[in-house]
Amino acid sequence: MSRTDAPLLRVRGITKSFGGTRVLDGVDFDVVRGEVVCLIGPSGSGKTTVLRSLNSLETPDAGVIEFDGVERFDFSTPRTKAERAALRDRSAMVFQHHNLFPHLTVIQNVIEGPVHAHGVAKPEAIARAESLLARVGLSEKRDAYPHELSGGQQQRVGIVRALALQPDLLLFDEPTSSLDPELVGEVLLVLKELADEGWTMVIVTHELGFARQVADEVLFFDGGVIVERGTPTELFAAPQHERTRRFLDRVLRPLDE
Repeated sequence: MSRTDAPLLRVRGITKSFGGTRVLDGVDFDVVRGEVVCLIGPSGSGKTTVLRSLNSLETPDAGVIEFDGVERFDFSTPRTKAERAALRDRSAMVFQHHNLFPHLTVIQNVIEGPVHAHGVAKPEAIARAESLLARVGLSEKRDAYPHELSGGQQQRVGIVRALALQPDLLLFDEPTSSLDPELVGEVLLVLKELADEGWTMVIVTHELGFARQVADEVLFFDGGVIVERGTPTELFAAPQHERTRRFLDRVLRPLDE
């Protein structure tokens, strides 16, 4: 995969409220094919709600999500179940708590989506799964159950499960937040390799050093809006907004000391 200038994803005017609380308030951004976009910001700023909206796990109250300039999902009117499924098919989500099926082996977890959701023949799905497991160093765990894996191994299986769907867009929701510190590196290494290969990714992360290394663009969220955006060099080295500076002073500066 290689980066191009063509936007894979356009997000315009996304709003979302829970009860009387507005958690997204007119969010706009583009993701170019082959680009890595990292969403950062304090807890409750709307980052995960945006990510879940892209995968149809949340339904925005208004706004538009568009893929390839062709598939347009306008939430100003109710979307059908088929339309929500079509939106979900464009991406694959990796959750912070793995969300593996505990009663299925690793290989069964990986082939579940391709076989039952996408109609891939089981032998083809198994071959694809075995290749991907080898890629992340988990071939020997093929027949293990999730409870027999470390947290880092479970998260790598979660990444393989997403890759097996061959999505246009990979979505990561705090992929290292539930891991012990010594296991974080093995997951971040896989994500960096995917970035180097040109996978299109939107990553919600608190690992700001990682975002600084791999992101093409960083979006800083607060209060349900994008306060500031830019390249890692622009945003981390010379933030323009006072709110961004305060956040980075609290979170990032200790990493540089």
